[in-house]
Amino acid sequence: MALAHAILAALVDAPCSGYDLAKRFDGSVGFFWSASHQQIYRELSKLEDQGWVGCETILQAGRPDKKLYRVTDLGEQQLKEWIAQPCQPTPTKDDLLVKIFAGHVATNQTILAELEHHQKAHLEKLSTYKDLEQRQFPNSQELSESAKYKYLTLLNGISYETHWLAWCEHVIQLLNQKIEKL
Repeated sequence: MALAHAILAALVDAPCSGYDLAKRFDGSVGFFWSASHQQIYRELSKLEDQGWVGCETILQAGRPDKKLYRVTDLGEQQLKEWIAQPCQPTPTKDDLLVKIFAGHVATNQTILAELEHHQKAHLEKLSTYKDLEQRQFPNSQELSESAKYKYLTLLNGISYETHWLAWCEHVIQLLNQKIEKL
């Protein structure tokens, strides 16, 4: 996937400024596609050059003018075409798994400390996802079509974090058993 498609996905529901788009991106698509605000601004410029997004300048008294971006018909068509193309599963690149794979060259305490660090981060992410679920999707049976698809991505995040935490707990138990046997 290109950043362009992630931006179109974040912008397709409603026009917004580049600043607001970067914030919207962080709280939605950014959970599974990372990009810096600088990358988003650069890509917005390219998308405008391609005609995939349009920009309206709003004059503001005493403040810099505001650019309001929206997905054009051409941009929406590009997004539809991209969605229709099959994609391959993303290969896993995870430093922690490489560390565990070669963990026998380190102490169990070193690996356990790294696992506990990751466990804390995944617990925080799961908490964020659960909070989003409660605030934005309190009744999952009555969602609009657009909200339903957003909710499905959130369910993936919740499932991923829940599975990761279960795996982490199992690994910590196995490593602690090894320590007790020594």
